[in-house]
Amino acid sequence: MGRSLQDYRDLIVRAHNQLKGPIVLVWDNLRTHLMPQMKDFIAANEDWLTVFQFPSYAPDLNPQEGIWSLVKRTIGNLAAANLDQLATAVKRSLKKTQYRPHLIDGCLIGTSLTLTS
Repeated sequence: MGRSLQDYRDLIVRAHNQLKGPIVLVWDNLRTHLMPQMKDFIAANEDWLTVFQFPSYAPDLNPQEGIWSLVKRTIGNLAAANLDQLATAVKRSLKKTQYRPHLIDGCLIGTSLTLTS
């Protein structure tokens, strides 16, 4: 089931409240990200929320693509008996990646994008 506009807004507000600081998002062109209501929400919170939009098709700029490539390699040729088994394998791979920051850094470096302060 897809996420709703309200789900995204709630997540962003909770992250802002928990982190107690500004939020910077780099978004793809998911329909929910482009909705007028979302643009209004972003504009209404521009004092703490900054959003950068990827071009229409830019997998080479999206570090998420590298993460999914790692996941695909770790689950290899898994012949899942059902969707739950596949979901468990994907979650396990993502969890292992989470604790290997050099892999995540490599996915960011692969985009040629940089984090600057």
